[in-house]
Amino acid sequence: MRHLSWSKANRSFNAKFRMKLTHMLVFAALFGGGACQYTYGYFNWLSRIMGYSRSYSNRYFEAELEPPLPTDCPAECTCPRIFPKAMYCDTRRFKYIPKVPARMKYVYLQNNQIDGVPEGVFDNATNLVWVVLHGNKISNEKIGTNVFSKLTNLERVYLDHNNLSTIPFPLPKSLRELRVAGNMISKVPPNALEGLDNLTMLLLNDNQLEDIGGSLKVLKSLSFLDLSNNHLKKLPDVLPNSLHQLYLDFNHISVIPNEYFKQFPKLQYARMSNNELTDNGIPLNTFNVSSLIELDLSHNKLQKIPPVNENLENLYLHANKIKEFTVDSFCKTMGWMSFSKIQVIRLDGNSIRQDNIPPEMHQCLRRARIINI
Repeated sequence: MRHLSWSKANRSFNAKFRMKLTHMLVFAALFGGGACQYTYGYFNWLSRIMGYSRSYSNRYFEAELEPPLPTDCPAECTCPRIFPKAMYCDTRRFKYIPKVPARMKYVYLQNNQIDGVPEGVFDNATNLVWVVLHGNKISNEKIGTNVFSKLTNLERVYLDHNNLSTIPFPLPKSLRELRVAGNMISKVPPNALEGLDNLTMLLLNDNQLEDIGGSLKVLKSLSFLDLSNNHLKKLPDVLPNSLHQLYLDFNHISVIPNEYFKQFPKLQYARMSNNELTDNGIPLNTFNVSSLIELDLSHNKLQKIPPVNENLENLYLHANKIKEFTVDSFCKTMGWMSFSKIQVIRLDGNSIRQDNIPPEMHQCLRRARIINI
């Protein structure tokens, strides 16, 4: 009997609690902020709590108001409601650039058959921030003279893998990232990049460059520069001292000027694999740069390990002609507080014999996790 009376009391309490909770929820729904016009109706979430479906609740309560659909999006493109300032027209075999609505900031036109960017094509959307045009057939002759420079908020232009023979000019001063990789660019005129003080990333890889000269020195904020897979026979004469990453893989460079890398106090990543570097072409302290964290000299013609700074963490020397392991290339002195910070070193694909490795190697490279010899 005691158990039954307890159950009956418990059911009575639960019923009263649910009734009070329902009253509270109704009160919150009625007075909890009617200003949200374009959101789900308050009675919708209340009906879900009470076990009704949304369609059932709408028969008894006010219809939910939805935001109006934009009508300015080109029919051949997609303008998602969740990204109201982005227009997606990529991979649709377009041969032209559709009209861009004024509200747009991001336009994706990559992987089409567009061969030109005519003057005035973006005049309706002057607030564009990104213009993505890689993987098309665009040539310099069919780019309007001021088509990009008029976009004063433009930060990124992707023109890689087109038919460009030179960098489009002029470009807006607001530009931060320029990608023109995979084209047919053979030279960079001295004035092509003037005024781009905010440019931090420049991709010129996979082109036909033979000499850069000093055309990039005007880029005061440049941090990332990719010149890999070109036809460079020497290093650029002058580069911005703001560089953080420099990629020169797959060229024909055989000589590095004395103290060349000392001009880049912020440089942390340098890659020069697949070139024609020899011991004679590398001055003694070329890579003794305290800022360097990663250095890639693989697939060259080196016979000795060049001296590196003790702060270096990753060193790639595989596929050279190195015959001996020289500890003093990493550690000038050895002790409790004097050792190399290298964590990864690759020396496979050389001619180093295991019995030629000095025992002090492990004391010098005590932080190394991977040593491939």
